[in-house]
Amino acid sequence: MKTDIIVIGGYGHVGSQISRILGAAYPGRVYAAGRNLQSAEAFSRSTEGKVKPLRLAADQPLDRGLLERTRLVIMCLDQEDTRLAEACLQSGTHYVDVSANGEFLTRLQELDPVKHGFKAAALLSVGLAPGLTNLLAAQAARELAHTESIDISIMLGLGDSHGQAALEWTVDNLTADFTITEHGRPRSISSFTEAKTADFGFDLRQHRVYRFPFSDQVTLPLTLDVPSVSTRLCFDSRSATSAAALLRRTGLTRLLRNRTVRNLAVKALSRIRFGSEGYAVKVDAYGSLDGKPAKVEYGIAGVHEAAITAVTAAGVALRLYESAPEPGVYHIEQLFALHAEGEACALIPAVPGGSDPSFRYPLDGLAIWSRSSRP
Repeated sequence: MKTDIIVIGGYGHVGSQISRILGAAYPGRVYAAGRNLQSAEAFSRSTEGKVKPLRLAADQPLDRGLLERTRLVIMCLDQEDTRLAEACLQSGTHYVDVSANGEFLTRLQELDPVKHGFKAAALLSVGLAPGLTNLLAAQAARELAHTESIDISIMLGLGDSHGQAALEWTVDNLTADFTITEHGRPRSISSFTEAKTADFGFDLRQHRVYRFPFSDQVTLPLTLDVPSVSTRLCFDSRSATSAAALLRRTGLTRLLRNRTVRNLAVKALSRIRFGSEGYAVKVDAYGSLDGKPAKVEYGIAGVHEAAITAVTAAGVALRLYESAPEPGVYHIEQLFALHAEGEACALIPAVPGGSDPSFRYPLDGLAIWSRSSRP
């Protein structure tokens, strides 16, 4: 009988928080896995044994005996190919991916469950972005009769503690060229270009936000059937955002393609603390209602981006562990919805034609607001 949960990268910045939450719910069944067994063992001791250690390399084949007793795998590391996920799904082990690699998520999404013999479900786009951004976009789109475009804006606090992988991903993508869907067609753009102004609500006021290759804008046109989706980024420090845009505009971000310069930039960001520990997301959905133009806005804010990523991932993982859907590959907005409770909110399952409040997972510390301009 499959009972175990393996969190790959489970003693890292985000993974350790996921492991602790799941270990509290299922003590002794959760394994924090990674290459460094000593780190996994030290983390296990810090949980008083509720989470067990496991040496596992994500780029190597999974042991068949391990899969036979594992009900759920949560991946917290970036990957280049889908072999590990496929092995899980073919063995009847559910798979949750917390990464933000749009190219990898697209390849996994394109796998045919019948052709590949999947016996379990994969859940992608789990975290803040992608993740909560997807859920906000889906909620806004549901309130319109027709949705023509969705703009997603993300603000990250430079005073927050970010994991090594997150810092490396951000620095690497400051120089990225990527593809978005606009008016139903692909278009190539560059990071930190095409600025817009976003009103994040609460007391955060307006910020200039710039294009950035978050994977939600790759997958949402498919899952929500929206012709245009864009995602932009800023930092809580306006000067830091402006500096990044200036470096891109002058071409100096090309220096980050040098491995030494890139590593120095990552190291500097990991040590320097300025700004706040907060994050915010704003979603603007444009379309029509009753035959007239309409706009729906949603916003969320909180502190510690890694914590809300972990809470979101743990919430969907618990649901998948207890009540899984049909075998296949899903994004979070296809299985879950946000349920607003005043300014607080919770995760609930999405079902055809609505939602299922029988499962409710509170997203503590997350504040939400909305407004609409309708005929």
